[in-house]
Amino acid sequence: MNTNHVNAICQATQLILTSHFGLVVNALAPTAGKGHLVSEDISVILGVKGQLKGQIICTFSSQTAQKIIGVMMGGMQIDQIDEMGWSAVQEFGNWVAGTTATELSKEGCVIDVTPPIVNEGESNYHSINPFISIPLDSDIGEIGVHISVQEVVETY
Repeated sequence: MNTNHVNAICQATQLILTSHFGLVVNALAPTAGKGHLVSEDISVILGVKGQLKGQIICTFSSQTAQKIIGVMMGGMQIDQIDEMGWSAVQEFGNWVAGTTATELSKEGCVIDVTPPIVNEGESNYHSINPFISIPLDSDIGEIGVHISVQEVVETY
């Protein structure tokens, strides 16, 4: 994986949390893996296509999701995630997708991102492709950004 691409994807999520949520975000030590990835309570899965192909998965606890939803709803206290809350989590994924596309375009990389899929419940994801996991620590909790993208090589 290209380090510039990984950094741009991670920066996109950090940018959403700082600019839209007003949070201080610290990227913790990244890890690399292949094969198996365990998510938190909630995952937002984004497919990437274009000059890159692969997935970006953002994972977080239910409590962090409730805080994300609360901020998106103007500072409301959220105790349970309802349909409006799930819609907000999906919109958070859309924000990450759009900002990711913008950040990657600054690196000369043009992508499309699929509409987000939200998964509830701890999951085990399996892939033959390698991934980089970057935990982002903030006042609303930790958000894991798991990146597995490869450059598309066109052959004619």
